[in-house]
Amino acid sequence: MTSGADSGSITGADIIAGKLHAAGCRHAFGIPGGEVLALMGALDQAGLRFVLVKHENAGGFMAEGGWHADGAPGVLLATLGPGAANAVNVVANAWQDRVPLIFLTGCVSGAEAESYTHQVFDHQQMLRPIVKASFRAELGVLDVMMEKAIAIALDGQPGPVHIDVPISVAEAQTSEPWSSTPLPGPAILAPAPGPALQQALTLFAGAKRPIAIAGVDAVNEGAGPEITAFCRKFSIPLVTSYKGKGLLEETDPLALGGAGLSPKADGILLPLINQSDCILLLGYDPIEMRINWRNPWPETAAVIDVAPVLRTHGMHKSSVALRSSVVPALDMLTAARSVEALSWPDGEPERARAALEVAFAPEASGWGPATVFHTLNQVLPPETVATADSGAHRILVSQIWRSHSPRGMLQSSALCTMGCAVPLAMGHRLIDADKAPVVAFVGDAGLEMCLGELSTLRDLQIPVIICVLVDRCLSLIELKQRASQRLTVGVGFGETDFVAVAQAYGGTGVWVEDAATLTKAAEEALARPGFTLLACRISDRAYDGRL
Repeated sequence: MTSGADSGSITGADIIAGKLHAAGCRHAFGIPGGEVLALMGALDQAGLRFVLVKHENAGGFMAEGGWHADGAPGVLLATLGPGAANAVNVVANAWQDRVPLIFLTGCVSGAEAESYTHQVFDHQQMLRPIVKASFRAELGVLDVMMEKAIAIALDGQPGPVHIDVPISVAEAQTSEPWSSTPLPGPAILAPAPGPALQQALTLFAGAKRPIAIAGVDAVNEGAGPEITAFCRKFSIPLVTSYKGKGLLEETDPLALGGAGLSPKADGILLPLINQSDCILLLGYDPIEMRINWRNPWPETAAVIDVAPVLRTHGMHKSSVALRSSVVPALDMLTAARSVEALSWPDGEPERARAALEVAFAPEASGWGPATVFHTLNQVLPPETVATADSGAHRILVSQIWRSHSPRGMLQSSALCTMGCAVPLAMGHRLIDADKAPVVAFVGDAGLEMCLGELSTLRDLQIPVIICVLVDRCLSLIELKQRASQRLTVGVGFGETDFVAVAQAYGGTGVWVEDAATLTKAAEEALARPGFTLLACRISDRAYDGRL
């Protein structure tokens, strides 16, 4: 154990910041308040760059984008009262989307709160339903508290952990010893020997039409290379959730792309899955999926569910559940099957892949959202990271965009919240050591929810590309209104001059209404040091029949 300084010369905030640095954290995002000044100063002194944002919600998504880039837990800082309350959305997103987020909030001491009520409420009570744990910092136990918080955030299915830090704790000097030694990573679990494992091995060994479905837990485990080798070895087609895109490079003939939100894609994929005689769920969490994926196969189907935690979702039945990390289970399944065993001898997966390509082809007219996504997927380099906001465009781009590696497309897949795409892109580009190009796909309503962050993007001076689909409507909601034979109410709005907005915030804006202009504008954006906003104007009801 080490104090890192002479006894009594460090503060509680210094220990908190030092433990975060030891965990690999190099950035913190948020908005200052008087109650977090000591924390901000300590984070800076410990080597965590503090990034000022315009809303705590965006700060949390930037922190997530950074985690996808470097693997360290995200850090979000908010002051008491309205600061903490503003972050509820992004904390809930981290809970549902399995994102390790350390959420630091300032607060007054318990004694002071007895007679001082301005901006004071119980942060922990508000946040406990949407965090893995909530701690209140106390002098003398800061080292052990921080080790617990970081371990809980990363263990099993990652998620947010809240730490309420009283001003008196942050500012007080302490002689408490603390360790700067990094904690070990989460344990890798192997399937336990027994009847369940033997049943799984027997099912897979004899299967003639195995199919795999992989998701967020496989991504967080880093199991992409092993899933790729496994699928190629036995010619197993792979379906992923949207979070799982790129676990197998999506140009691979075995890759059937992301699924979960598009009824059109479900109409192709679910019949194929129901032809399988062995469905392998590899770190697949159906929290991302919509109602078509509730009980998508009969209870009698042969389903092997490999998961690091107990599945309590109730979305479907599994004939065999293996509590295990993905990679050790794949090793055992591989050893149980002969390489010569045929998979799908009649070629059904190839026909399904071809049908998906036809279903999500560019518009015959030559312009529309599908053409936008196909064009940018062709123009931007393969290492480009895409982010997607919620809305009709997200469903379509998630089917069209070809991810070449895990975390190649980032989005809010479980909570499906708007306002995430731009800050996710900003956080990733800021922290990514490889400085891969980043493109954010967003609807006009979603962009207007976080326009203020364009000033953050300007100040960071990073070359993010923002592609906004301009149709003056909450198109996904309008589609649902018409589908349920309801009046179209509360979904239309006027057109914003996004080109002028981009210029006002120090970026470059371009109106786009054809593929040639889009190609030229994207190529120029790749060479530009600042951000570029591509305002792609599309027609009303451009998503009809596309999803």
